[in-house]
Amino acid sequence: MSPLPASQLPPEIRLEYPYPGNLLQLPSGASMHYLDEGHGPVVIMLHGNPTWSFYFRNLINLLVKRGFRCIVPDHIGCGLSDKPQDYNYTLSQRIQDVSCLVERLEIEAFSLVVHDWGGAIGFGLAGRRPKSLERLVVLNTAAFRSKRIPARIAVLKIPCIGEAMIRGFNAFAGPAAVMSVRQPLAPAVKHGLLWPYRSWQDRIAVWNFVKDIPLDATHRSYQSLIEVEEGLAELTEKPIFILWGGKDFCFNKHFLARWRKLFPSATCRVIPDCGHYVLEDADFSELERIADFLHE
Repeated sequence: MSPLPASQLPPEIRLEYPYPGNLLQLPSGASMHYLDEGHGPVVIMLHGNPTWSFYFRNLINLLVKRGFRCIVPDHIGCGLSDKPQDYNYTLSQRIQDVSCLVERLEIEAFSLVVHDWGGAIGFGLAGRRPKSLERLVVLNTAAFRSKRIPARIAVLKIPCIGEAMIRGFNAFAGPAAVMSVRQPLAPAVKHGLLWPYRSWQDRIAVWNFVKDIPLDATHRSYQSLIEVEEGLAELTEKPIFILWGGKDFCFNKHFLARWRKLFPSATCRVIPDCGHYVLEDADFSELERIADFLHE
């Protein structure tokens, strides 16, 4: 058996991300890398674009100390998972991939922490298994239809231009490591976030996530998003904690207002000076708030 991909990380990244990691071969044939750390109640963390399980490292460390089991996959094409060039990079496939992981690990009950695209994927998973979901932490994300999209991202959806810019010039993951935070990332952290996306082939999923943003009914993932949105009604009585970076250039106050309307009983905390990568900008005390909520 070949070494797990985590062993190939540069030393300075391994200091930030020391986990052994695991691989699951999906029915598609692609291998999904995931972390399985700690023991106790299960918390599944789902990242977005263009991050990977590295984004949750500090929260993982805290929750493991608090007595949780953290399951944190890298979506196919992201992080240390396979990066096939001909994969079905759609929302429905993402939900199915994570569902397969839950089934293979025989997880019967779990809480969720979701960020960015992890919101639509995670709520899709929860909609299929509402009785299994215990608690939910929402971090700067969406899981419903919206035509609000920053112009800088809308331009990157243009097929030829967008693919060339994202895959050829790293015009998504690269700028995100600067624009998504209010405080500059430490060099090792920035390197860690960007390391899996070093070439044209490595950035296949970064492009396809942008391509898969469904803005109208003709889009391939529009119906899948409708199904995710309709499933939100099944979750209104669940304990929900919304932790929101107030300086997010993408998931702004309009998305937060929608979440508050959908889940009026949710606990909501806005951190005014945090950006889209809220877990990178936030003080450690904010991570402790998440742990406290999951422990209630």
